[in-house]
Amino acid sequence: MNKEEIVEFLKERTGYLKKGSAWLAKKFEIPETLAHEARREALGIYSNDNVHSPQFHEHLADNGLTMSDVKSVKFWQSANGEQRYSVVTQNQWHQFKNMKGEFIELIKEDAPKFEPIKYDKQLIDPVMLEISLPDIHYGKITGEGPKKLTDDYLKVLERLIARTSGFNVDRILLPIGNDGMNSEGLRKSTTAGTPQDDYMGWRESFRGYWQLMQHAIIYLSNIAPVDVIIVQGNHDYERMFYVGDLLYARFSNNPNITIDNSLNERKYYQYGTNMILHFHGDKVKSDKIPLLMATEQPVMWSETTFREAHLGHYHKEMLNEFMGTKVRFIPSICGNDEWHKNKAYVGTKRVGQVHIWSKDRGYEGNFQTNIVENGL
Repeated sequence: MNKEEIVEFLKERTGYLKKGSAWLAKKFEIPETLAHEARREALGIYSNDNVHSPQFHEHLADNGLTMSDVKSVKFWQSANGEQRYSVVTQNQWHQFKNMKGEFIELIKEDAPKFEPIKYDKQLIDPVMLEISLPDIHYGKITGEGPKKLTDDYLKVLERLIARTSGFNVDRILLPIGNDGMNSEGLRKSTTAGTPQDDYMGWRESFRGYWQLMQHAIIYLSNIAPVDVIIVQGNHDYERMFYVGDLLYARFSNNPNITIDNSLNERKYYQYGTNMILHFHGDKVKSDKIPLLMATEQPVMWSETTFREAHLGHYHKEMLNEFMGTKVRFIPSICGNDEWHKNKAYVGTKRVGQVHIWSKDRGYEGNFQTNIVENGL
């Protein structure tokens, strides 16, 4: 079989594409280089007509890339017939083992310095506020425009804080991420490779998102000390880690703020007798979570009485309880894109929530505010 015949064979039997070039070379008794080329062509990678097109090279130039930076690229079309590209760049970080650490140190050196805020330490019946605004999918095309999401986020935040004005706030917990951004950027896809429609470039969405989070964190820190937890989602698993490191460096000189961007996908937090687990919620079955919590954090489990897991992913509120541990899926303020509308995933309320935690009595409820069609 020649290369063209092998390509057609692979397009008809896509399961063989997962086998890899070495396996294909052995099966067809051809050189591995030829098997590699046939497999890439069958996958739509480096199609000659597309890879040499002026539009593709213009796309690379707009994002500061050349062909030497490209490891692979898939060509596809949006629902409107527009040409799109999912580009994977060469991973060269192994050549610069100290670069990340040096980069973070440079940001820390340039980070603004904040004075300690004198909070009221004589609180009677103190509580912690947990701000729940996951899955905002910054950059996603929803028909509302980029400014609307930013305005919605900040207005919801202000309204939730106003709802809690009668409480003695000891600390504020702010989980961010959970698909904070809609895609992995230049690839314009989820982390697993599902194509996404974004209304801005990858640099604009990255900068816009972390600056929005920075604004929210500083705003909240004027009320009480803020503990930020970075939660990676299935749309932005890689980029949220980058955002977390950037915010960690930016607030390294701020004694009022902590950033948890540890390598653990599941983040645990203890406040008094409360144990709270945060992760995206797309990989673990709900009924397995209590045992997972006790296994991963046995000391925290033993020191607490009230235990919950707060998850995102589904953009709607769901609550279940397993042997006294609550698993709570948090709603989102994000609007629907065309894909969700076409699939009839409509009707879910766009909601922001703040949860109230007593240091001694556990979870004591929440306030919420809704986004309605004509504004807040």
